[in-house]
Amino acid sequence: MNWREDYESKFKSAEEAVSVVKDGDHVAYGEFAMASPYLDAAFAERVPQLREIILRATTCPFPPKAVLADPGMEHLMYNDWHFSPASRKLSDHGLCRYIPMNYHQGPQTIRNGLIHPIDVLMIMVSPPDEKGYVSLGTSSSIVPTYLENAGWVIAEVNSSVPRTFCDEKSKIHVSQIDCFVQGPNRPIIEAPTPPPTEVDEKIAQLVVGLVGDRACIQLGIGAMPNAVGELIAEAGLKDLGVHTEMLCDAYVAMAEAGCITGKYKATDPGKIVYTFAMGTKKLYDFLDGNPDCLLAPVDYTNDPWIISRNDNMVCLNNAIEVDLYGQVASETSGPRQISGTGGQLDFITAAAHSRGGKGLICLSSTYTERDGTVCSRILPHLGPCQIVTVPRSYNQFVITEYGIADLRAKTTWERAEALISIAHPDFREGLIREAEAQGLRVRRIKD
Repeated sequence: MNWREDYESKFKSAEEAVSVVKDGDHVAYGEFAMASPYLDAAFAERVPQLREIILRATTCPFPPKAVLADPGMEHLMYNDWHFSPASRKLSDHGLCRYIPMNYHQGPQTIRNGLIHPIDVLMIMVSPPDEKGYVSLGTSSSIVPTYLENAGWVIAEVNSSVPRTFCDEKSKIHVSQIDCFVQGPNRPIIEAPTPPPTEVDEKIAQLVVGLVGDRACIQLGIGAMPNAVGELIAEAGLKDLGVHTEMLCDAYVAMAEAGCITGKYKATDPGKIVYTFAMGTKKLYDFLDGNPDCLLAPVDYTNDPWIISRNDNMVCLNNAIEVDLYGQVASETSGPRQISGTGGQLDFITAAAHSRGGKGLICLSSTYTERDGTVCSRILPHLGPCQIVTVPRSYNQFVITEYGIADLRAKTTWERAEALISIAHPDFREGLIREAEAQGLRVRRIKD
């Protein structure tokens, strides 16, 4: 049987496809924009007939109907490797659990048998090419590892999925998939970035000053990293490389401006390397058939020792709070899980080991509570139940709209002084008093 005959023989309806799920199964969805709402809807109809199902996802961009079908969690438990806004809301109602990890260790966790193997994997793919290979589209992430030992693989075929160039592990042949379902060919989910605020733009201007020609860059999620990318494009920096976890619209602007060549990268010269993409149709069209972009599994893209082979690795990530010791909290608000560790520590660690590397933690100096109270993001110490995402020993640079705190090789009191200097002026005197009360020697800081 040739691959075309094999492919055609494997098609079923969505309802038939999900009927293979049985009591006690561990089910996984495709990740990020490649999670299939179509298969999820069919699975949701089956959930009330089942018991003790574990559903696993990575940043599912929508609240799964399979989860909403069981608000009492009598049939299904939902776990997410990294919270999306949808997962966060489900968690607020007790319907989603977080799996703490450094993102690059996800595949190793599975291979080492620390997590139950996947019984049924539900993914979304492109139609096959002339050799019978489907594309994983905008995300490789942990899926290639799932495919190594998944009991049964169901794939929705969607012609809107971009055909992306990928490494060998992310190449999927129709023979590796047990069942195909023809989807409605809806456009894949977009994640437009909100426009940057004035504070975002001020921070972005400071960041761009730390990025030189030939740097290799990684941008995190949010309006401010996108603003950095836009400013880099305007600044006309030359011969930049890209080795990142997430690809966003900002990289398109930099590529179109001719800033990205990758010619000085030690790993994958000339390639824009990423493990998932989230953005608008502009980004997805940029990736479709583009040989300059390389989709790879997360245990490659996020391995600190692979990343750090590139000189001048500039890694930029957001944070929620930073304390005067330099500890970074980026994933929780007290006990409430907001996102996840993800690849932040992976890349900050890599930057510390890269020759000429810079790990940048960026945040606005304040935030406003719902009741109008303005609070500092630079704190004497992290609050109760707050999770440390980056330990102080790996935190190199912290940037707010008020400046850059270089923490490298600084004593504890020098760190505190540097961080107070970039806090909002309204909070500096209070931070000085708190620092002194904690035994941190701090000189008086001028506004």
